[in-house]
Amino acid sequence: MFGVTKDFIGKPAPPGYIAGLGRGATGFTTRSDIGPAREAPTDLESLQKAALEKRRAEGDEGEDDDERFQDPDNEVGLFSGAPYEEDDEEADRIWDQIDAKMDERRKARREAREKQELEQFRKERPKISEQFSDIKRSLANVSVDEWQNLPEVGDLTGKNKRRPKLPERFTPVPDSVLAAARNQNQMVTTPADSGMTTNFVEIGQARERVLGVRLDQMSDSVSSQTNIDPKGYLTDLNSIVVKSAAEIGDLKKARLLLNSVTQTNPKHAPGWIAAARLEEFAGKMTAARAKIAKGCEECPKSEDVWLEAARLNNKDNAKIILADAVRHNPESVKIWLKAVDLENDPKAQKRVIWRALEFIPNSVKLWRTAVNMEETAAGAKTLLSRAVELVPTNVDLWLALARLETYENGKKVLNKARSANPNSHEVWIAAARLEESQGKDDMVDRIIQMAVNKLSLTGSVLDREQWLKEAEKAEQDGSIVTAQAIVRATIGMGIEDEDRKKTWMEDAESCISHGTIATARAIYAHALKVFPGKKSIWRRAAYLEKSYGTAESLDELLKRAVTYCPQAEVLWLMGAKEKWLAGKVSEAQAILEEAFKANPNSEQIWLAAVKLESENGEYERARFLLQRARDQSGTERVWMKSVVLERQMKHFDTALELLQEALEKYPTFDKLWMIQGQIYDMDLSDMAKAREVYAKGVKNCPKSITLWILSARLEEKAGVLIRARSILEKARYMNPKTPELWVEAIRVELRANQAAAAKALGAKALQECPSSGLLWSELIFLEPRPQRKSRSVDALKKCEHDALVVCAVARLFWSERKVDKARSWFAKAVKIDSDLGDVWAWWYKFELQHGTEEERKALVDACVRAEPHHGEVWQQQAKDMSHVGWKTVDILLATSAALGENQTATAA
Repeated sequence: MFGVTKDFIGKPAPPGYIAGLGRGATGFTTRSDIGPAREAPTDLESLQKAALEKRRAEGDEGEDDDERFQDPDNEVGLFSGAPYEEDDEEADRIWDQIDAKMDERRKARREAREKQELEQFRKERPKISEQFSDIKRSLANVSVDEWQNLPEVGDLTGKNKRRPKLPERFTPVPDSVLAAARNQNQMVTTPADSGMTTNFVEIGQARERVLGVRLDQMSDSVSSQTNIDPKGYLTDLNSIVVKSAAEIGDLKKARLLLNSVTQTNPKHAPGWIAAARLEEFAGKMTAARAKIAKGCEECPKSEDVWLEAARLNNKDNAKIILADAVRHNPESVKIWLKAVDLENDPKAQKRVIWRALEFIPNSVKLWRTAVNMEETAAGAKTLLSRAVELVPTNVDLWLALARLETYENGKKVLNKARSANPNSHEVWIAAARLEESQGKDDMVDRIIQMAVNKLSLTGSVLDREQWLKEAEKAEQDGSIVTAQAIVRATIGMGIEDEDRKKTWMEDAESCISHGTIATARAIYAHALKVFPGKKSIWRRAAYLEKSYGTAESLDELLKRAVTYCPQAEVLWLMGAKEKWLAGKVSEAQAILEEAFKANPNSEQIWLAAVKLESENGEYERARFLLQRARDQSGTERVWMKSVVLERQMKHFDTALELLQEALEKYPTFDKLWMIQGQIYDMDLSDMAKAREVYAKGVKNCPKSITLWILSARLEEKAGVLIRARSILEKARYMNPKTPELWVEAIRVELRANQAAAAKALGAKALQECPSSGLLWSELIFLEPRPQRKSRSVDALKKCEHDALVVCAVARLFWSERKVDKARSWFAKAVKIDSDLGDVWAWWYKFELQHGTEEERKALVDACVRAEPHHGEVWQQQAKDMSHVGWKTVDILLATSAALGENQTATAA
């Protein structure tokens, strides 16, 4: 409390008064502090100025001889025009040194004198804070009671003594100060899962205080015996949170705001709900229940308020609250369903739901809940019969009733449903599914066709995409015939003739991706009826049957396919291959004979027949077929297969003769030069002949990368590294931006233990081929181990979707023992390019070390389905003469074992 008017207001300050000097403030020094005398001038300029003013005051206006007061060192007089020479500069420097030396000698005495003068000044004029220092120290002994008994400052003034009954004036205090003072030692209990941050330090400090307070309360209330569960009590302390001043301030602001909302608009239900939830968040459940109870009084027609009140109370009180709620809102479905949930006894739940149906007989949700509560089909049927009478426009209730009825009664129910819902396609589809369940497939097509016609007349016809979704849904529910009938009736709706084939193929691919194979099969069947001569549709359908059908269905489809498309070689070959894989060699030969008749000059069929005979050991028949093929068509591939067969039979002289004849006809076919060089190098060990063949080959086929690499490897094998480097350099000159040549040059240097040269070549290669996955995958492992990860990041930026780079990253994870990451990256690599056999081999090598038998088997099965044909090491193993006739599994195992030692070391 402060007085209205103070005595010192409007009066002059006492002498020497400095505001705030008692708490350490410093004031200005004024003339009142030092007296009227003027301080003596301290410098030469002040002396001169004072003397000049004195002479002017005395009237001496003579010549201003200012030069009398010039600094002697400042030569502006007699010697001002003399030149400044070196001896003058040296003299000035000597005098400066003498001055500095003398000043240093007098420094200690000067500092002592200044210190003495300062002490003398402080004795004469001490600070106010120093004058009251002893009194301030004695304040530490003042007790709390003495502090509280100190009189108010305003009461000491004379005016307040004369007018003690003046009205008091209060100064408002900030809310943050009040909240901090109120909650200084307060503990608030909040739910443990409230999401608020827990201060464990404060909890530890609060536990002892709360424990003492509660034990004191219990000792006061229970005098004879006290039962305390210390374990449970300490567990309850985990939910105690000491709120900070900031949190209390936020809660108070929100509470004031919500109080304003509820007071200004008490009929606004969300305001009451928000206010109750705020109190719940603050841990004051009693206040929250009181708020929501007030909200129920103010907003009795709001079902949300009643539901919130039921949630905040226990189950017994919630039942009472919901009983009041249904009196105010008898047609609220949510309140009735909440009341059902609160009941534990099934009979009580049924009583509540039946009571609800008396008030809301047309609620579909209540009828569904009631039907789901029934334990017998008869009870459910009775409820559904009553439900469709009261809610005839709900299709789901009709369909549920039809499923519970017999076949005859189900038809009657669906007829009534169709009369009540003439625009519903679900009823027609349900009728078709009912007929399918009885084995009447012919009726299914009629019903679906009638549905399309009827719905088109009513103007509520679905579009083609919606009908296809219904077909997929029917297939997922097990109604295959119905799904196929929907496809046949609606697949051509709204499509132009020229767009039908493309659209239907896209629809079939979409169905396959969704797993609805029967729907896709029906689309292909309809497309083949419209376009029987399109071999691309037959091929897609055949692939579908091969992946998801049986051997019989595939065979039947291929027979029909070659009937309509006899010139489609791929269909003949697919049929023959399936028979051969099934072990039916004679049937495969029969199919190829039919294919010969339809395509007498087909190279693919000739070669397929040769492969079939050679892999079954019929070499003479294969040679005879190749002879006929050379006589009739005589393509370069036929000649190559003839040479390969002779080499396989180790008839090297015959093979060379055929090669000589073939090269005269096809000198630019690089594979013939490769085979001839390999025969001389690997089979006959004639390195000179092989060198000559490769030299002629690169001259006739300068764009053949493999031929250049074989020539360089021959020279490297002979120990002539200089010539190997020269060949590769010439190849790069003639075939720029070819990463295979750069990689081979790098490997040559690595095999020669020239790591620095290999890295230099790698840097040049990246400048020419910055986006080559093969090159990046090779350069990653040229780096030291700590730098490989950053190198792989650069590779992924340049070649994110390259299988070789992804495989290299997987191998890095493998080397770091990150098994799960390595496996996921291997899977990503084969997903990017499943035709790359080397990636499959690396993955299998990884699974041999870290996988289980089941994982390895699954990997082999996936590789067999993918049938990879490419890859550097994969092709070497597949085309090895000793591996003729090997299956995909055998090549996978051989490739995995043949991967380079320098590469496996990184993943070991």
